[in-house]
Amino acid sequence: MSHTPEDLQYTKEHEWVATTAAPLRMRMGITDFAQSALGDIVYVQLPDVGAVVEAGKVCGEVESTKSVSEIFAPISGTVVDVNTALTSAPETLNSDPYKEGWIAEIEVAQAPTDLLTAAEYVQLTA
Repeated sequence: MSHTPEDLQYTKEHEWVATTAAPLRMRMGITDFAQSALGDIVYVQLPDVGAVVEAGKVCGEVESTKSVSEIFAPISGTVVDVNTALTSAPETLNSDPYKEGWIAEIEVAQAPTDLLTAAEYVQLTA
């Protein structure tokens, strides 16, 4: 069974969103469920800093030994930071998807209201 932290919000496309210390700046990544389904991750294409992303649209890619999967922006806004450590250690997405395996930080105009709670996400993946 996958790990689903209660303090995060989720999308149906298996991304998570966390608040940060900065108002309206949110961190995102892929869920434990997603990394488990992908298998051993060997490459991550990160979004560009400064890129404007739209919720539900592709913003990156994850390649594993099984397949290539698109990363969808969970929220709309501007990418203000990316986890460049993933370029040399993409397997971090497998070992620590919610902490060291974060993908990007996105600055939003307002807090999102259409994300899933942990309980809703668990029900979706059950």
